[in-house]
Amino acid sequence: MWTELKAPSLAEMEAVAHELFERLPAEFRGLCEGVIIRVDDFPTEEVLDEMDCESEFDLLGLFQGVGLPQQSFGDVARLPNMVWLYRRPILDYWAEHDETLGHIVRHVLIHEIGHHFGLSDDDMAAIEAQETGQAD
Repeated sequence: MWTELKAPSLAEMEAVAHELFERLPAEFRGLCEGVIIRVDDFPTEEVLDEMDCESEFDLLGLFQGVGLPQQSFGDVARLPNMVWLYRRPILDYWAEHDETLGHIVRHVLIHEIGHHFGLSDDDMAAIEAQETGQAD
């Protein structure tokens, strides 16, 4: 049985992230217009340096862009806001903890999107508590 189990690919994890996003509360999703969700194995060297990470496994996800609190209607065109989920650090975290992979991906997704909105940790915890079904 164990010989048939394998970690999800980048495409599989991205599909799970999008499925989990669709199950988040509607009012939360409605505010995310234009946010792009991507999965990569690891953050880039530039991101690791910018975030002052000691290891490529230190970062599970990242919001890149201009959060809603900092946006204005007079802004010049800019790159789209993105949420990055890092597959290998997430899988490493999963292997070391007693949580489902779906729960971890959902948590990271909410946390990183929360940065887009400028939400507090308490706000994000309240959103996480709203169980609307999740793929584990």
